[in-house]
Amino acid sequence: MSTSKIALVTGGSRGLGKSMALNLAKKGIDVILTYHTQQAEAEGVVAEIGALGQTAVALQLDASNVSTFGAFFEQVRTALRATFDADRFDFLINNAGTGHYAPFAETTEEQFDQVMNIHFKGPFFLTQQALPLLNDGGRIVNISSGLTRIIYPGSSTYASMKTAMETLTKYQAKELGARGITVNIVAPGAIATDFGGGRVRDNQELQDHIVALTALGRVGLADDIGPVVAFLCTDEARWITAQRLEASGGQSI
Repeated sequence: MSTSKIALVTGGSRGLGKSMALNLAKKGIDVILTYHTQQAEAEGVVAEIGALGQTAVALQLDASNVSTFGAFFEQVRTALRATFDADRFDFLINNAGTGHYAPFAETTEEQFDQVMNIHFKGPFFLTQQALPLLNDGGRIVNISSGLTRIIYPGSSTYASMKTAMETLTKYQAKELGARGITVNIVAPGAIATDFGGGRVRDNQELQDHIVALTALGRVGLADDIGPVVAFLCTDEARWITAQRLEASGGQSI
């Protein structure tokens, strides 16, 4: 039986989720990572984790579709037994997400529902259904955004769902504390990844604007965020709960 602890990272095939999965592995943690459509990329991350000396498996998940979660957790149970010789896992990282940019006045109900499903309803019920498989003394790390504090027009729906996650994090921390489970939320600032169609990564004008507003003088990278999430899953972070940790390089302070 493996003595490593196990993390479940949603959206772990690329971007921030990939960095989270790899940095967890660097701390001796095994990983179950999910992907929506990018199976080949996910299997690549599994191989990279194997090269780091840890065990990983990739499972398909539509994190916006609550009706699929029961079947997904049956797959998790199977993977825990077959791959890790375990029946529970230790850390849940609610990372999966997509970008949405539209003015408030032009946002449709369909768009609103899509953003709500992936960024609030999905992680709400995914976490709820994960609780029987999550070890006491475990950790939940939710992902927010600097946009809950820094207001950029066009992100009203996305940022509102992340604000809901920030409030939910505090309630989860309070209600799950009796099980020794900590719950925190990490809020990345602007990051140069393919998120939102590579909006920050590929727009030099936007990058220059962000750099000018950021104390540390550059836009963020995926590897500025993954280690923060991994830290929250270490014993050193055991006394941190119900906190919003913004990792933005001092953007708009």
